[in-house]
Amino acid sequence: MLLPRPVRAVVFDMDGLLVDTEVVVRDAMISVAAAMGATLPEATIHRMIGLPRAESDEVAIAHFGLGFDYVAFTKAVDEGVDAACEAGIAVKAGACELLDALEARGVPTAVATSSGHPAVRRTLGPSGLFERFHSIVAAGDYARGKPAPDPFLVAAARLGAAPADCLALEDSHNGVRAAHAAGMMTIMVPDLMAATDDIRARCHAVVETLHEVLELIG
Repeated sequence: MLLPRPVRAVVFDMDGLLVDTEVVVRDAMISVAAAMGATLPEATIHRMIGLPRAESDEVAIAHFGLGFDYVAFTKAVDEGVDAACEAGIAVKAGACELLDALEARGVPTAVATSSGHPAVRRTLGPSGLFERFHSIVAAGDYARGKPAPDPFLVAAARLGAAPADCLALEDSHNGVRAAHAAGMMTIMVPDLMAATDDIRARCHAVVETLHEVLELIG
C-alpha cells in the first residue's frame, strides 16, 4: 500500500522511534521505584509516553500518591537515563537507512519531540543523528504538547511544507493522535505500546520497523 500523496517532508518522533530510549526510561523508572519501596506498572508508564514532561509527571504523581518523594525519584531516573545516553543509546532498526534514502531524494526532515533541546542533543548526538535533521522541534518551541498537533504543525512550517504533504512517524499513541490532528499522513512503528483499533484508524499504516517506511513512500 502506497501513501495517498507524494511525501514532501518527513517528521520523526525521537524516543522509541529513532532511538531505543523508551525501554531505558521504563527500566530506570521501574528500578528506582522498587528501590524506593514502590511499584510502577507498565500500564501507568504507557499513559506517560509521548506527553510533555509536566503532564507525564502528573500521571506518575497521581499513581504514587502523597508521601512519595517524587523529586528524589525523578533525580535518580534522570541520572540513570543520562548515564545510558552517555554510553550510547541503540539506534532503531532502519533509522539510518531511511534518513540516507530521504537525503538522497532531497526530502527535508525534522524531529518533533516532547523532550527538551538539551535532551535531544544528548540523546541523538552520540550516534550522529542530531546533525542529520533540518529542524529540531522540542519542548519550548510550541504552545501545546502531544497529543495536541502543535509540535507537528511547527515542524511542517519550519520545513516549508503543508501538513497534508508531510509524513509523520510515531511510536506512541499520543504521538499518533498529535500527527493525525495535524492532518499529516501518519505511520506508527510501535515500540512499547501496540496499536489499538482506535490508533490504527488514525494511521495510514502500522509497520514493524522503519525499514518498511520506504516501501510505503514508493
